[in-house]
Amino acid sequence: MFRETSHPAFEASLVPADSSPSSDPVAKARALAQAMAPLTPPQRLALLRRELDGRLVFTHGFGIEGQLLFHWICEQNLAIDVVTLDTGRLFPETYELWEKTEARYGRRIRAIYPDGAALERLVARDGMFGFYDSVEARHACCGVRKVKPLEEALSGAQAWLTGVRADQTDTRHAASLADFEHGRGLIKVNPLLDWTRARVLAEVAAHDVPINALHAKGFASIGCEPCTRAIKPGESERNGRWWWEQGGSRECGLHLPKAG
Repeated sequence: MFRETSHPAFEASLVPADSSPSSDPVAKARALAQAMAPLTPPQRLALLRRELDGRLVFTHGFGIEGQLLFHWICEQNLAIDVVTLDTGRLFPETYELWEKTEARYGRRIRAIYPDGAALERLVARDGMFGFYDSVEARHACCGVRKVKPLEEALSGAQAWLTGVRADQTDTRHAASLADFEHGRGLIKVNPLLDWTRARVLAEVAAHDVPINALHAKGFASIGCEPCTRAIKPGESERNGRWWWEQGGSRECGLHLPKAG
């Protein structure tokens, strides 16, 4: 069981008493990032819950990072809304992990689904596998199945917690531990930003955290079944996502800035 350790930055208030997230959310995010820097990820989660009064949302994609964050959230019994975006195209192994994880921790992970009418229009226009035809079609599919449901998940939230790591892609390397997203009007927090994949795997093994069976078959980053493959030795972990596309950031749009 995780035990908090005493640390001045961990125990002190982050902002003056007369300040508030609504009055200066950018300053609040910067203060959070500064206070989180010397802490462990479990401590970062606890600090966030203590310092932010509003609703905190963790979007869980059932990757190894998400499983570890969920483990720490449950271990500390933190009041964080844990949701997943069920695109309808996930691997059977992902659904099995979902059930196994809920049984292990005794806590439901709330599912958010694409809008039915929007999905019908997408399939009618592009077909079931139209996303292979062009980057634009793939972005349209991700938009309906993931990006729009994310907006529903984050509606009314003060902060959004993710499993992003800086070493995953060049785009994510530029991320911060905490930053205010003007387009979404909330603070985005990446508690594992400065961790490596090797460190995450070691921590997962140490606590016997359940992970997707596909990892043992060479899958590193796991998303929708038609858009994910195992990677070859020496490949970047994100190369298994949308592998037929050349160049680009290998992102679905969830972690790209939203226009205000």
